[in-house]
Parts: sequence; structure tokens; C-alpha cells
Amino acid sequence: MNKNLFLVSIMLLFSIIAKAQLYNPIRWQTTVQKISDTEYELQANAIIESGWHLYSQNVADGGPIPTHFNFIKSPDFQLLGTVKEEKGKIINDPVFKMAITFFEKETTFKQRIKISSSKAFKIKTEIEFMVCNDENCLPPGTEEIEFNVSPKAIIAKTETSDQGEGKISKELLPSDSAAVMASKATAEVKTPIKEITTKKEFKKPVQKKNSKSFSGIFIIAFLSGFAALLTPCVFPMIPMTVSYFTKQSKTKAAGIRNALIYGFSIVIIYVLLGSIVTAVFGADSLNALSTNVWFNLIFFIILVVFACSFLGAFEIMLPNSLANKVDAQADRGGLIGIFFMALALAIVSFSCTGPIVGTLLVEAASKGGIAPIVGMLGFSIAIALPFSLFAAFPGWLNALPKSGGWLNTVKVVLGFLELALAFKFLSNADLVLQLHWLEREVFLTIWIAVFGVLAFYLFGKITLPHDSPLPHISVGRLTFGLLVLSFTIYLIPGLLGAPLKLISGFPPPMHYSESPDGFGSENTSETKEILPEGAEFGPQNIITFHDYNKGMEFAKKAGKPVLLDFTGYACVNCRKMEELVWSDSKVSDVLKNDLVLISLYVDDKKELPENEQYVSETTGKKIKTIGNKWSDLQIKTYKANAQPFYVMVDHKSTNLTAPSAYNPDIENYYHWLQDGISKFK
Repeated sequence: MNKNLFLVSIMLLFSIIAKAQLYNPIRWQTTVQKISDTEYELQANAIIESGWHLYSQNVADGGPIPTHFNFIKSPDFQLLGTVKEEKGKIINDPVFKMAITFFEKETTFKQRIKISSSKAFKIKTEIEFMVCNDENCLPPGTEEIEFNVSPKAIIAKTETSDQGEGKISKELLPSDSAAVMASKATAEVKTPIKEITTKKEFKKPVQKKNSKSFSGIFIIAFLSGFAALLTPCVFPMIPMTVSYFTKQSKTKAAGIRNALIYGFSIVIIYVLLGSIVTAVFGADSLNALSTNVWFNLIFFIILVVFACSFLGAFEIMLPNSLANKVDAQADRGGLIGIFFMALALAIVSFSCTGPIVGTLLVEAASKGGIAPIVGMLGFSIAIALPFSLFAAFPGWLNALPKSGGWLNTVKVVLGFLELALAFKFLSNADLVLQLHWLEREVFLTIWIAVFGVLAFYLFGKITLPHDSPLPHISVGRLTFGLLVLSFTIYLIPGLLGAPLKLISGFPPPMHYSESPDGFGSENTSETKEILPEGAEFGPQNIITFHDYNKGMEFAKKAGKPVLLDFTGYACVNCRKMEELVWSDSKVSDVLKNDLVLISLYVDDKKELPENEQYVSETTGKKIKTIGNKWSDLQIKTYKANAQPFYVMVDHKSTNLTAPSAYNPDIENYYHWLQDGISKFK
């Protein structure tokens, strides 16, 4: 009997540990490398426990919290450039519906500095980061690390790796400064731990290239190039240019060769443009810019200007003097003359291709890396291909449709698409600032208006400045108009709460709306008037409290148990639970009718009033924000710091059942809820 009791006790102990524990899966180490007498490289090495991952510095708006380094300013040094990171693992996250980069096992961040002090000094740095595994996400954490900089250090010789790549070895420090500072290793440690840095070189994890992402960019750019071909600035040039090569060349083979060189020159010109954009801004900076509020606003303005140009409000053209100079060089003949002919085409057609190229570069920037180069490669191949093919097979020219008003129609259609895409960037800025100016319903209304007007245009009910008289519409135009009208009608149920999976990732998320279920749902203004004080409609239209005390007070009045939901705005698995489990009719019914939901966001950045800020007894950290407060409550009360984390409690905050974490099994989660409710009764 005693033996059985002992075994049961052990099993219960392991169960409690498995359900509630403090995770600290990341450890930071610092190293300083001397590059020259005035230039040093700071290296922050993150050692990550197996199964966990750390997010990149470059995460698009609406995704998880990115890693961020804040170097405390000092007159002893100045930063050179930005923090560089290694190539991480890229996945297309199904919850955030975007490509997200993260690191596993081990990674190093590097920052160059220039020193102005002749004495040894320390650089204090705060790192804000977020880590997750397949089941849990920890709230965004902040660690303080230090770098010891010694001007007396000796510059070590450059070593060569097995692959023949040069790299700088660790600096040789005097014996009294050989130790470097590392970050807090566990939640209980309140001061950095000194470690002796050896000459061990951490191996970089081998990562697979994101070929799928780049192939997607290439295909979109390639199709955009074909769309540009059908504009009034480019299409008429095809027969003229091909005819020039076939007639001016002495032999057919020479004509084909010259046309191929012409097409290759077009590719070089546009790829060179993509290379310049990448080189000027840098691969990492492009991605950072694309997630910045101000740059999203700038992109919005640029695309609106492009759209107005395509719709006929004005022409965007490069200076005529530039076109004349390039055209004069094209008369020189030979390879140089052919190259300048291609350059002349790019300049003359800029009013049509410029907006498309600009949009492609903006979109490619959000991917980072060499995406702008890949995009320009796909675009230029589509532009160059017809010139080469028609030069090889001139008989095909007879099958080309004649130039006419339909070319301007293509241009106008592209203008409407540019206008619709522009509001995606404005939505990004609104989401980051949480202004709620462009909520889901407003965004969808704008898109319905844009595509609705486009449908009327295609049916000939609306004409624009450069349109030709239209006595009748073609079958092709009618068919395309019907497709656009069908898409417009498809968008309308989105105002009533439909998920619109066909365009998922473009409009704001479901919860970022006037009502989670759209117009006409239970969540109307009349319903809001009878909401309890401090409550609002949360995921799946469930009445939710975000304040612990107000939620508990309402639960006492209603005579219902409480479900504490420790969650986060950037928590991947929290969104999975809300979308996959809470959406089930049985679970949703329980959450709406049988208990009171209190969702506590541990990454809420709103600052607490000065008199409510305090130092945590558990972690020793200053509690400054609402998110810090709820995170501290979870750690102090339940000895856990991962999300999602669910606790069923009574009115005295006593646990009714063992807490639950991420659990995608709908039946299991439903029975867990029912168990807590039955014990409360």
C-alpha cells in the first residue's frame, strides 16, 4: 500500500512539473574581437535549448516579436552600421500567414563599433527577444548583457576555415581582462555570470535556402513583365524592333543574334537595377524598412501616385534630354549600339513599366536578401522573351493583335490593382500603431469599391481620360469583367464575418474589426451597451475581460467559474488555439455561456501608472507595463511563463483542475473545460 502511494505521489509530482514550470531556454554569451586600433566587433552568441527557436530581427508587422538590441549610449564608442545576423530558418507560418525567420540551437549577432577611449570600458546592452517551441511561447523577455572592450588587446591574425573563407580569430586579451560577461542564465540569477571565453568557434547551423519564397517572387515578377508588355508604351515596340533587326541585318542568323543580344541587354539593365537597390540599402535593411511604419506610409503614397498615373491623371516620365542622349548612343551600331537601344526602350517605356517595377521592388524588399535581384530577373526575362522569339520566328508577328484602345485598358486595370495593393501598406502601418482607423470592415469596403468600379469600367459604363470610344465590348473583356465582378461579390460576406481564405493575409485579421463577426452579428452597438464594465468581444465573439479584478468581480455576480487565459498578441500557438479549438461549436458554446473568460496579454506594452509600477519579488525585474504585470502574476502564482496557459479557478482564485497549455485536441480540451465546470458546481 505504501509502495503504491509512493508511486502515485511521484506520478503527481511529475504531472505538476510538466504542467507548470519556468522555462529559460536561451543563454547569452558575449565576445569582443579587435579589428583595428579603433574598430571592434561585438558578438552576442545565443545558445538555444533543443526544441526552442529565437526569432530574427526582421519580422514583418503582425508577426511575433523580433529580436532587438539596444546599446546604451556612451562617449567611449559609436555604432558602425546595424546588428548583423546569420541566415536563419525560414518558414511560411500558417497562423500569421507570412514568412518568418528564426534560429535554432545556436546563433551569433554581430555589431561593429568605433572606439574613442584609450582605457578599457564596458558596453551595456539590452536585448528584447521572444522564443517559442511547438507547444509554448514565452512572453517577450529583456536581458542585459555587457561587452568588455580593451584597447590594449592584440589584433589576432586572420585564420582560414576549411572552406577557405577568411575570418578573424578571437582577440588576445591581457590576463586581467580575459573574462567576458554573459546574460542571466536562469530566472533566479539576478546578476550576469562571468565566463572564461575560450577559442572555441561556434559552428553555424546549416540552413536550407528559401528557394520556395524566391521562386514565388520570380513567378510573380515574370507575370508582371508580361502585363507590362501589354501596355501602350511597350507593345507597339515589339514589331518595330524585331522588324529593324531582321531588315538591317545582312543575314537571318545575324538578325536573330542581334535580337538575342538586345533581349539579353534588357535583362542586364533590369537586374542591374535590382542589384543597385540591394547594394544601396543592404539585404537586411530592405526587410527592416519594409516593416517600418513610416516606410509603409511612404510605400502607400508611392503606389497611389503610380495608380493615378496608370488611370490617366498624369504621366510619369524621365527627362527627355536623357532619352535623347541614350538614343544618340544607340545609333553607333555594334554591341554597344544594341545595348543602348535596350536602355532606350527601358527609358521610353518608363511611364508604363516604372510603376510596375517600383511595386515589385517594394514587395521584394519585404522578403530581404537578393529578392529584388530575383524579381528584376523574372520581370526582364518576360520583357525580353518576345523580342528574341519574334526575331527567330518573324512569321509569328502576323498573329499579334493590332495596337489600339485595348492597350490603355490593360494600363487602367493595372492602375486599379496598384490602388488596391496600396491599402495593404496603409493597413500595416495602422496595425503597428493600433489606431483602428483601417479596421477589417473599412479595408474590405475600400477593396469592394475599387474592384466594383473596375468591373463597371470593364463593362464600358465608365471611361477615363485616355480611353478610345467603345461601341461594344469584346468577349475577352466581358469575361474578365465577370471575373472581377465575381471577386467583388466574394468580398461582401467578409463584412458579415466570412474568413475570405482566398485573400488571407491581405486584409487585417478578424479580431481587428468593429465586430469580430462583421456587420449584423451579435456584436452590434446595441449589444455593446449591455456588455459588462471592462469587457469586450474577443476571439470567436466571446465576451472577454482583460483586467483580472473586473473579470473576477463579474464572475462572482454571474455565479460562473473563471478561465484565466495567459496569452500574447504575438503568440503563434495562442492564435492556433483560438482559430482551431475555440471555433468548435461545443467549445465555443461553453466559453460563451458557462464561464467567464479573462485574457491576460503578457506582451501588452501599455505602461502602468507610476504608482502601480513595482519590482517583482520573483524575478527582481522592474514591472513597468501591463504585460509585465500579467507575466509576473503567471510566474509568481503558477510557476510558469509560457503561453498559451489556461487555468480554471473559482471566485477565491483556487484551481479547479490542473492548468492546461497548448492542446489542439478539441475533445480533450472540451472535457478539460467540462471537468472544471462540474467541480465548480
